[in-house]
Amino acid sequence: MSYIPHTDVERQQMLAAIGVTTIEDLFEAVPSKYRFPKLDLPKGLSEMEAAAELQALAEANEHGGDYALFRGAGAYHHFIPSAVNHVLLRSEFYTAYTPYQPEVSQGTLQAIYEYQSMLCALTGMDAANASHYDGATSLAEAVTVALEVSRHKRNKIVFHPGIHPHYRAVARTYHQGNDVEFVGDGGKAIERATAEDLIKYIDDQTAMVAVQYPNYLGAIEDFGRLVEATHNAGALICFVVNPMALALFKSPGELGADIVVGEGQPLGIPLSYGGPYLGFFAVRDEYVRKIAGRIVGETLDHSGRRAFVMTLRPREQDIRREKASSNICTNQGLMALAACVYLSLMGRNGLRRVAEISFQRAHYAAKQINRIKGYKVNVSKTFFNEFAVKCPKPISEINQFLIERGIIGGYPLEADYPKLKDHMLVAVTEMNSKDEIDLLVEALAEAAK
Repeated sequence: MSYIPHTDVERQQMLAAIGVTTIEDLFEAVPSKYRFPKLDLPKGLSEMEAAAELQALAEANEHGGDYALFRGAGAYHHFIPSAVNHVLLRSEFYTAYTPYQPEVSQGTLQAIYEYQSMLCALTGMDAANASHYDGATSLAEAVTVALEVSRHKRNKIVFHPGIHPHYRAVARTYHQGNDVEFVGDGGKAIERATAEDLIKYIDDQTAMVAVQYPNYLGAIEDFGRLVEATHNAGALICFVVNPMALALFKSPGELGADIVVGEGQPLGIPLSYGGPYLGFFAVRDEYVRKIAGRIVGETLDHSGRRAFVMTLRPREQDIRREKASSNICTNQGLMALAACVYLSLMGRNGLRRVAEISFQRAHYAAKQINRIKGYKVNVSKTFFNEFAVKCPKPISEINQFLIERGIIGGYPLEADYPKLKDHMLVAVTEMNSKDEIDLLVEALAEAAK
């Protein structure tokens, strides 16, 4: 953004308007000895010199396009059509504030409405909100909804160990003062834990059971019996999902989900050092008034024309602390718009094609890696585009070897799951060509030696 400084005349006019003479008058409340401390600053640079310095600093950073990238664990390297960014940078979207006034916010409101509609089609749910900060926040808000639905008469939340560990940590932090009991299957290593292992934790105090689909290690599980047991106990079942996988596999709605949450980053949002990202949230109709965040609905204006407006819940539901189900009313509006544009550009067939390519290339990579001496992949499990690899050496050594060959290797799992020592989580998307996969396989073989 260009910077146009004020002139001396403009400064004097502003000072006169507020009743002072000099800029120093604005700081009378600050003791004089603190006003102008001596700072050890380098000599000032010209605009040309400053631009060159900043450019050099920027170029010191590597980005996904510089490497063959095989790391996921919740953030994925997908192709983003250029039209996504062009729409985002339009001033009416880029600088728009909260659309409280429908008479001046129809464009933003329609974009949110279309985003919600596409999220519902993708997840198989009845209603969606205008997004949360990220996937972890969405899961934490799902816990809030479950407690509200039970009117806080139930306080147990059952988490599958296959849910992203950061998501589980955020949910616990979110509700640490709410007398909520979080339980899960800690008796088995994650790679051997199944959805049915959670059934023993479900009782009349259970408000919600949450699973991830695909799970953190990329596997697709059968949730049939768990969903049935959850509903029989009067609890809600929440699915944490990778939206890209839903283009290929059954929707959570078809599988019996009551709440669906997840990270929308794969839908047209770049990796960006971890954010800003997009938390999506969808529910069945009966729980729509319990959810946090905004909801946009369709109506008719006084002339009978199609119009859009925030609906079902007032702003005060978020900002009145003692009345609110959640005190967060801010959404990632620009990121939701990115997802909306991406989904509309890709369409049903395009999204499915991306999912199919990711699926096929991931399975090719898994089979090739499993053939390397010293490496092991459980290729018998159904997975989407991510899989765990047991390695013959510490992951830090292998990844250092890979980075020197232009490859960003898998995510080390030991920090989150101590029993998975020397395991890495490898992700493959449509951005990884067969040549890149073969290069990875070759480099892994070398690293083992």
